Amino acid sequence: MTDRALVVVRCGALTTVQDRGRPGYAHLGVPRSGVLDPPAAALVNRLVGNPPDSAVLETTLNGCAVRPRSTLTVAVGGAPCPVTVGGRPVGWGAPVVVPAGELLEVGAAVAGVRSYLAVAGGIAVEPVLGSRATDLLSGLGPAPLTDGTVLPLGAPSGPPARVDVAPQPGPPAELVLRVTPGPRDDWFTTRAVRDLSTRGYRVSSASNRIGLRTEGPALERARSGELPSEGMVRGAVQVPPDGRPVVFLADHPTTGGYPVIAVVRAADLPAAAQAVPGTPVRFVPVHRR
Repeated sequence: MTDRALVVVRCGALTTVQDRGRPGYAHLGVPRSGVLDPPAAALVNRLVGNPPDSAVLETTLNGCAVRPRSTLTVAVGGAPCPVTVGGRPVGWGAPVVVPAGELLEVGAAVAGVRSYLAVAGGIAVEPVLGSRATDLLSGLGPAPLTDGTVLPLGAPSGPPARVDVAPQPGPPAELVLRVTPGPRDDWFTTRAVRDLSTRGYRVSSASNRIGLRTEGPALERARSGELPSEGMVRGAVQVPPDGRPVVFLADHPTTGGYPVIAVVRAADLPAAAQAVPGTPVRFVPVHRR
């Protein structure tokens, strides 16, 4: 029987297995998790003939290197990066055949943060609560990859796409986040609410899969004390005691006690996954309930 598996040769700064996540378990304290840039993951899955919910590898900044035990088709997308097979450059954003035993190198991102590697058949680690996603907050799913990890692969389900290269949006030069004000904007002064949409912020290097942290003017509260813990959603703009907004991403906690001044539209969150530290951030109010 063909040995359908990948051996991790270089795990990189942070490489995890991700799929669409595990929605529906927030009442148990389990966040959805899943890929931070769903359109990029869906595209590379389509390029290799996978269903859109197949598990992929999500790399962070400096990529990873893997060696397949059998010949297979792969595609790399998301953050633009060099891709090589056996030391020879191959296409980014396109299906590529990797012979058994050859080294596939996903290089460092030349723009953006997270690249995605899809393999025909998908990464077939054991699902937990219906998902193969690594959740850094709860610890569910497979651990972040380490050198020497062996990843099982599923059987291919369809032919690869017939394209030379698939167009993909570039990482943002400015991160524009449309927000719905509230539900706790009344916990902040009128000036703070105005500052959120008129003052300049930047992506902090302390950002991770849990949240995109910002640097910029502190938002002043109109109320002292703390809220009782309440439910949190992806895209919630929570303001901790230092006053700098944090945008919750895939691995966010399901409850929190700091006030949420606004919520980011879901369509704008993939760009947040690719915003490098220092990227200007602009919050744009679009609707009030």
